[in-house]
Amino acid sequence: MNRRTLIVVSNRGPVSYGRDGNGERVIRRGAGGLATALRGLLAHHEVTWIASAIGDEDRRVAAESGGGVEVEIADGAGCRLVLLAHDRDAYDGFYNVVSNPLLWFVQHALYGLAREPVLDESFAVAWRAYDEVNRAFAAAAVAELDNRPGAAVFFQDYHLYLAPRHARDARPDALLAHFVHIPWPQAEGWTVLPEVERRAVHDGLLANDLVGFHTHRWCRNFAASAGDVLGAEHEAPGRLLHRGRPTALTARPISIDCAEFDALAASAAVVERGEQIRAGRRERLVVRVDRVDPSKNIVRGFIAFGLLLDRHPEWRGRATMLALLDPSRENVQEYRDYRASIEREADAVNARHGAEGYRPIDLRVADDFPLSVAAYVQYDVLFVNAVFDGLNLVAKEGPLVNRCGGVLVLSENAGAHEELGEWALTVSPFDVLGQAEAMHAALSMDAPERERRAAALASEVRAHDLGRWISGLLDDLARVSA
Repeated sequence: MNRRTLIVVSNRGPVSYGRDGNGERVIRRGAGGLATALRGLLAHHEVTWIASAIGDEDRRVAAESGGGVEVEIADGAGCRLVLLAHDRDAYDGFYNVVSNPLLWFVQHALYGLAREPVLDESFAVAWRAYDEVNRAFAAAAVAELDNRPGAAVFFQDYHLYLAPRHARDARPDALLAHFVHIPWPQAEGWTVLPEVERRAVHDGLLANDLVGFHTHRWCRNFAASAGDVLGAEHEAPGRLLHRGRPTALTARPISIDCAEFDALAASAAVVERGEQIRAGRRERLVVRVDRVDPSKNIVRGFIAFGLLLDRHPEWRGRATMLALLDPSRENVQEYRDYRASIEREADAVNARHGAEGYRPIDLRVADDFPLSVAAYVQYDVLFVNAVFDGLNLVAKEGPLVNRCGGVLVLSENAGAHEELGEWALTVSPFDVLGQAEAMHAALSMDAPERERRAAALASEVRAHDLGRWISGLLDDLARVSA
């Protein structure tokens, strides 16, 4: 692939800074799937990465480095990192009010609209903060364009919907792209936002030359809502016209680094945790790996597993659900409440169906990715029932390394379903009875059919890996720049 000069702009960066026990500065790989995925750009392209200085040590680095600092990420690949130390109150409104939960909840259809949200004066203050932080990101991107004429700016996700318009106003001829990693609802879903704000979201994205989503479904929804909200014209298939400028749309499902996962699955830490799982497991193992997030639909999944044991008592004592949950956004009240409801439902199922030495739902809330990979290796059923999901990498990670002919039960509203649904058992995220019966079908499936499906899933993931996602996006960018 041709080497490009790229300016990546995201809330979280590829690394973060902290202090060790001796008070020495340490550098850690950035958390989250986005930073992991985009690190694949660094080995082949000249990248400047603009991100928020989130922790105190990040802020110190931002103050010391001024115009940026060179960082090495892995195997000699690195980038120039520009950290933005936002006003703390502005960042709180930007992240903890507007980005999460408001935009996240709107785009994952999580609000019970009879009661929530209530957008009062505090929302207006938070929206101004969201715009302020987006303006800071846009200004930093424009400053980098002054130093790197001809570079492409690559905005990331729902935190930065307004930044492209600010950048476009400052640099009309810049090459701007934006990838949205979460679902895009149909037009009526956006009526949760007041008209001014919903127009700003769509106008910001249409300031880009290219907007990417994980699925054709999200692309279609965006094209429809852009027409409804802004009157954007469908100039051609996959191409919108707004303010006299065209914006191309692309569907590129993100994936994983297969070689990295193969190595991880064989690592000592994963093998050790795998032995621990094997020593305590029952005949059949149902696995779910998620963040503690309402969009992941964990409570309904536990209800469904309880129904499975109600309706098919032959699985009592023989099947266990191992639920490995990563804590998430614990400073947001909605997430704290959801975690409590998860724990209550697990306790209820265990009280109803548990026996001495048998706990139907083995719930573990901790940041332990090696344990998750060990569970991937030996699941009989991988259960993904998200309410909505932009893609869901669990549905790709698990089948890649599984060695037990595991069956994937997959929500029709997970973006990964568009790519993997042919070889999964499809469920509605709201139909807990259907989920229970899908788990029963998966647990009862004969070995040849299990192996056929598992092999097809692994083959699809290997053929469409992270490198293919990156190269596809850069090909799209080259087409629009031409």
